[in-house]
Amino acid sequence: MKIGVFDSGVGGLSVLKKIKEKIDFADIIYYGDSLNSPYGTKSVEEIQKLCLKIGEFLIDNRVNLIVVACNTATAAALDSLRDRFTSIPIIGVVEPGAAIAIKQSKNKKIGVLSTPLTAKSGVYEKAIKKINSKFEVFQKGCELLCPMIERGWESSERNIDLLKGYIKELPKDIDTIVLGCTHYPFIRDDIESLVDKKIVDPAEETAMQALFELNKLALRTGVKKIKKDKIMIDYFVSGDTEVFKKVGERFLGEKLSNVYQPLMD
Repeated sequence: MKIGVFDSGVGGLSVLKKIKEKIDFADIIYYGDSLNSPYGTKSVEEIQKLCLKIGEFLIDNRVNLIVVACNTATAAALDSLRDRFTSIPIIGVVEPGAAIAIKQSKNKKIGVLSTPLTAKSGVYEKAIKKINSKFEVFQKGCELLCPMIERGWESSERNIDLLKGYIKELPKDIDTIVLGCTHYPFIRDDIESLVDKKIVDPAEETAMQALFELNKLALRTGVKKIKKDKIMIDYFVSGDTEVFKKVGERFLGEKLSNVYQPLMD
């Protein structure tokens, strides 16, 4: 079995890391669209076009499941992807993130740090209120964080001050903060140093959803789940592969091999 995972760059590696921890019978193709990063300042139409192209690439590489490991892409293009590619399950990160946030929050007030487009879409508020309408949701779009993390975040005084400024835009009485961009888990320590709130990373729940979908697929199709001593991961990067490797290795704490530039029309 094979899983396709994609993001606007290195952020989706936070989801890939959790998938690796929970799934030992499926290889992975990871697509980082760093050439077109960040997605959070683009239009919905632009993002849909990029995502459909990536979806075609993953389908051509015979994946059994696609994980949209990007909150912005999930908000803008998940429905379009599901409409176009009906033969396999496609999951995003928002619904799993919303579900775990509801479990964590005690006072029913949740903050979300995300890209501007994710915040503007209100996708987390919709997802959370769909589960429980009594929750209040406050989203803050952080325009500069994703590109800074993409290049390699440093915990400098200047960067911490920037992060602090974004967090201050959220109400003080929230008790839970959702990392509404898959890049943000890589600066979780810095976020936690500034708040006394519960921090929710949707990656964990997304990986569980991926496992659930693959188990369903195996039952339905009869495909055998064969445990691997080591799963194979191929990384396809639309932008600078060396920058991706450098930042990705630092975030994952391991060497990245099999990093390629995709051949796409």
